[in-house]
Amino acid sequence: METIKLTHPITINGVALKEIFLRRPKVRDRLVVDKMTVSDAEKEVLLIANLAEISREAVEELDLSDYSKIQRQLQNFLVLTAPDMTS
Repeated sequence: METIKLTHPITINGVALKEIFLRRPKVRDRLVVDKMTVSDAEKEVLLIANLAEISREAVEELDLSDYSKIQRQLQNFLVLTAPDMTS
């Protein structure tokens, strides 16, 4: 699980959210969003909401710079590092 500190905290149900905890995605997470008939951007929002265990609406309230940090972390989860590539 990775912690992403928000530069621009959001308020959800009266509680300030200053960081997002993002768990590593599993194949089933990808399969669930791939079955949805929405745009790729909406699939990404739904995947992030699922991995962070927050609502879609909360993800949509994020400042774009904070969303970009989360996107980078999601990409980092998917990229193989050099030691992993030799396994």
